[in-house]
Amino acid sequence: EGSPYYSQRDGKYIVTDHRVVPNYDDKFKTLFPRMWSSMEAGHAGEYEQWGRIKGTRIQHVNEQGEKVVITKPTMVENLRFFFRYQVGHMYLRYFMWNFAGRQDDVQSHGGILHGNWISGIPFIDNWRLGDQSDRPASLQNRANNKYYFLPLILGILGVFYQYNKGREGKRGLWLVFLLFLMTGLAIVVYLNQYPIQPRERDYAYAGSFYAFAIWIGLGVLYLYEALKKVLPEKVNAPLVTAVTLLLVPGIMLAENYDDHDRSGRYTARDLGANYLKTCAPNAIIFTNGDNDTFPLWYNQEVEHVRTDVRVCNLSYLQTDWYISQMKRQAYESKPIPFSLKEEQYTQGTRDIVYLLDDPRIKRPAIDLLEATAFVASDDPATKLSQVENAAFIPKKKLTFRINKEEVIRNKVVRPEDYDKIVDTMYIDLSNRDYLAKDEYMILDLLAHNHWERPIYFAITIGPEKFLNLSDYFQLEGFAYRLVPIRTGTSGEERINFGRVASDLMYKNLFDNFKWGNMNNPKVYIDENNTRMMTNIRNNFNRLASTLVEEGKKEQAVKVLEKSFDLVPPRVVDYEYFSLEMLNTFYKTGEKAKASQVAEGAYKNLNDLLAYLLSLPPEYRTSGDVSDEIQRSMFYLQRLGSICNSNGDTALGSKTDKTFQEYLKRFQ
Repeated sequence: EGSPYYSQRDGKYIVTDHRVVPNYDDKFKTLFPRMWSSMEAGHAGEYEQWGRIKGTRIQHVNEQGEKVVITKPTMVENLRFFFRYQVGHMYLRYFMWNFAGRQDDVQSHGGILHGNWISGIPFIDNWRLGDQSDRPASLQNRANNKYYFLPLILGILGVFYQYNKGREGKRGLWLVFLLFLMTGLAIVVYLNQYPIQPRERDYAYAGSFYAFAIWIGLGVLYLYEALKKVLPEKVNAPLVTAVTLLLVPGIMLAENYDDHDRSGRYTARDLGANYLKTCAPNAIIFTNGDNDTFPLWYNQEVEHVRTDVRVCNLSYLQTDWYISQMKRQAYESKPIPFSLKEEQYTQGTRDIVYLLDDPRIKRPAIDLLEATAFVASDDPATKLSQVENAAFIPKKKLTFRINKEEVIRNKVVRPEDYDKIVDTMYIDLSNRDYLAKDEYMILDLLAHNHWERPIYFAITIGPEKFLNLSDYFQLEGFAYRLVPIRTGTSGEERINFGRVASDLMYKNLFDNFKWGNMNNPKVYIDENNTRMMTNIRNNFNRLASTLVEEGKKEQAVKVLEKSFDLVPPRVVDYEYFSLEMLNTFYKTGEKAKASQVAEGAYKNLNDLLAYLLSLPPEYRTSGDVSDEIQRSMFYLQRLGSICNSNGDTALGSKTDKTFQEYLKRFQ
């Protein structure tokens, strides 16, 4: 039990929970531990790879009383992870970005393809990362910045300048060195970062880069004093000034400007507004991350866009203060009708709602209203005594009876869909053992909303937060609307969910949405934007394929053409969704246009695979290269299948032949 958590109640602060302090088993403790994270299953594998772990095998009795054998990393392996990953990958790589050069701005988790430091000196870069001059267009972007080690060299000269300035110089050197150390490597030790970080973390060490910049400035003085012995004063000062300005900040400005220039790029603003414009009046839209939340808040607060819509971030909905916020008026948006009282969702209360299959209940499922009433009850009989009176739902399968009059009165579905309204919604949580607080609050809202407020899920939310409700989704733009119409089969591995309201979505994509200049060749679309572009491609394709099914092929062609115009291959290379768009293009009957797109996809994939398979064997087996080869091979095979199945047999045969050739080389 750690420090207390205070909540305000009736004007006073009271202890409602205690923070948890891990109690580590002594058998697994070590000096200077670097491996600790159990947040994601992938972390263990990354620790093993970076630390080259063989470890010490220890017999252990787990919490279930079972005897298991656990591999404990040795001290040497902890240090190896520290130096290879935390120091090498997560600090020195960033340091060299700033003072030697950068390969690109695509996030790297290790490997040679993306996010490494480079210098611009071919024999050094090619020895480390493979031939950089042969990289195909799909592996390049504007963030390829080369400084030729010049800022680094000037900084090292600055160190020598301070050191040679006698006692005062050495004191100054220690001062700058301590600033450099404490804002760099000391932070590396303190943060103890786990692998697979969600984003590049170079900003965490900016202080040490500023410290090194002091030495760069002193390096100018070093050159000045060295050259004044052979050059007259009138020549030396302007020459050193001109040369250092040209070779260091001048080169950095020329290299960095194109990928740091954000003028004309309004994607965050416009795409954020598109989420809001997707929603029906007075809607509630669930979001989850920074990029699908903050732009919406900006649009409402600054641009006054759709202030009737309530943006509800699921990451924050796990906290009591945010639930309380959601239960208050915001702009023109009325409070969200959660049923729990403040003391029922305070930190430490119903943080987790367990899911059981109580054998005493013979019914296969219980009603959602019954389940929420059970959770809300303070009766000790509704709590798990063995888990500190924790709340639970006694069945993992829930039913929600639909009041069709409420649905029709609140215009939840269109008149032509009245006959599709189901009598009961089925919520199968059999694959879950518990619900986090935010997930339970979704069910609480559904139970007590009476279909008065339209409920939407942003398209960028992970499927695990859908609670297997995706059978009842209706895609209308940048969000899925929850409707009492059943479509398809749920599953977390699926890419597309629910049905498509083609008329609403067509109007949104063509008339209501703006696109932030993302197809302007002068505007740089970075990695964060690129990830969103793939979602946009998928949405356009879902609309187009629905229109084809509805016999509206001319409209489908317009949708596909607009998508290729907004997200051309020069901005986002051919990937899974672009190939599915190609498949839809063929189905519209526009074979010539589709074949032209297919030729472009074939060329890009061929160029990429030719480069990857030309790398030396030791590079081809590295994680990112091997993954990229397999992914590109899959795309090439899929391209051939699409061409053949749609009668474009000449291109299909060529693609299949190329695939077989590369498959032999890869094997």
